[in-house]
Amino acid sequence: MRFIHTADWHLGRLFHGIHLTDDQRFALQGLVDLARERQVDAVVIAGDVFDRAVPPTEAVDLLDDTLAALVLEAGIQVVMIAGNHDSAARVEYLSGLIRRAGVHVVGRVGQRPRPAVVVGRDGTKVRFWPLAYTDPETARYELGRDDIHSHEAVVRCQLECLEGDPADADADVIVGHAFVSGCRESESERPLSVGGTGAVPAALFEGFDYVALGHLHEPQAAGDARVRYAGSLLKYSFNELEQRKSFTVVELVPGAAPVIEEVPVVPRRDLRRVRGRFADLLGAGADADDAYVEVVLTDPEPVLDPVQRLRGVYPNLLSLRREVEEGACAGPSLPGAAIKARSTLDLFAEFFADVKPVPLDERQGAALAAVLTDLERDEREAVGEGAV
Repeated sequence: MRFIHTADWHLGRLFHGIHLTDDQRFALQGLVDLARERQVDAVVIAGDVFDRAVPPTEAVDLLDDTLAALVLEAGIQVVMIAGNHDSAARVEYLSGLIRRAGVHVVGRVGQRPRPAVVVGRDGTKVRFWPLAYTDPETARYELGRDDIHSHEAVVRCQLECLEGDPADADADVIVGHAFVSGCRESESERPLSVGGTGAVPAALFEGFDYVALGHLHEPQAAGDARVRYAGSLLKYSFNELEQRKSFTVVELVPGAAPVIEEVPVVPRRDLRRVRGRFADLLGAGADADDAYVEVVLTDPEPVLDPVQRLRGVYPNLLSLRREVEEGACAGPSLPGAAIKARSTLDLFAEFFADVKPVPLDERQGAALAAVLTDLERDEREAVGEGAV
């Protein structure tokens, strides 16, 4: 059995004001070509198909075109779940109908997860268990469990609900969307919760032949090599500039460790960062590179209208920031970067301690974390909102 593990497409994403639909279409055509070339039996999409709960029309059309190319034209089955950016109801819409065509999609948490059973060209029978993302509050209601108060409890409960005779399949694969403790994060990922309650231990997934995860944008193993993040389709932040985006090709042979290969995603445009003084960059001549560019200016003094003037050199300039050279005089330092790096919970706790004679106690901190988590969930559902 051979399948491709991919995740975090974020269709409909805006990147510094640029619609990335053409870039995503280019990359997904590469996925379709790879699936055909490797003659895979399935493609697994581990959540965050869209970038927001109400995606733009062109994003929905792109998903439709990609699924049609994989399932209807190439005869490859697809297993897809909702992530924290997706609307569970919208992702699951018409799931009963399209399942007959070979698309197994799960958006909502159900009482009993149903596996997508795929038989490979080699006769290997694999059960893919799609565990859609949900927050603890929704899971408590949907699963009827008052003891669910964390993302770990959500996943643990979903795994406890799996039913099936091990003899009925040669291998079992979990498809999930979660933050596994100890893995590397990127700045363009939306936190699953406030205050650290979103972490899930890798030990929860012991005993499965492979665990296809979504949420984190850097391809990586989550402890065990069998538990993996495929990473995002594209680089969605200049913070991800050094990451190597890839599709994970997995070969499952009963009784053996999975063979895992990371096949690089070929982007329509890559990201690039250039650093230097304004006069030097302006005099460098027109840039022939087609990449999206971030310019880091090191001038100690202000520069008038640098973005428009530098676009004559870097046509795809999307971001400009200042980074004063060490020892240069640039006036008083600003705390903006330090503040941005801290959580809302920490900032409020510091403010509370400044205006009150005592710090936040444990009960107050838990109440504040719950309120901030609710606000984050409401923001996910806002039309046109997307993480940056």
